[in-house]
Amino acid sequence: MTVTGNIILNHQQIQHKTRRIAYQILESNVNEEEIIVAGISKNGFVFAKKIKAELEKITTATITLCEVMINKNEPLQAVTTSLTQEQYINKPLVLIDDVLNSGTTLIYGVKHFLEVPLKNFKTAVLVNRNHKKYPIKADFKGISLSTSIQEHIDVVFEDNQSKAFLI
Repeated sequence: MTVTGNIILNHQQIQHKTRRIAYQILESNVNEEEIIVAGISKNGFVFAKKIKAELEKITTATITLCEVMINKNEPLQAVTTSLTQEQYINKPLVLIDDVLNSGTTLIYGVKHFLEVPLKNFKTAVLVNRNHKKYPIKADFKGISLSTSIQEHIDVVFEDNQSKAFLI
């Protein structure tokens, strides 16, 4: 996939930030036997898999991966997950996406998980943009950028060639 624009994170930087976020997640869940890593479908899920891999290197806790399907064009439609509610009730959960833009996708993901009692609930993103229309924040973030509404962040995950672009 060819993307043009300014590279804001190269592959090595993405790896470093992924590892740092994994350590932060572990620090906030240090005594847990299982941590649910829930990635928003497409790039958020890819990023969640990368975080899961890093967590498995540094903890003996079970890291359970969950895919969260949200219709980004119509976020009021039902949110679905690859796990049943019983699989994450009363467990710590981290909701992950690649970019926090307006906050729409993340807030609807949060809403879905608030319908179930969780032990601990956090959010993580690789890139946090500082102009949201919803009052949502990322607990763990790789990088924060002040961008204009006209600018776009595109994250491309490829083997040994991952990059984040400002377009």
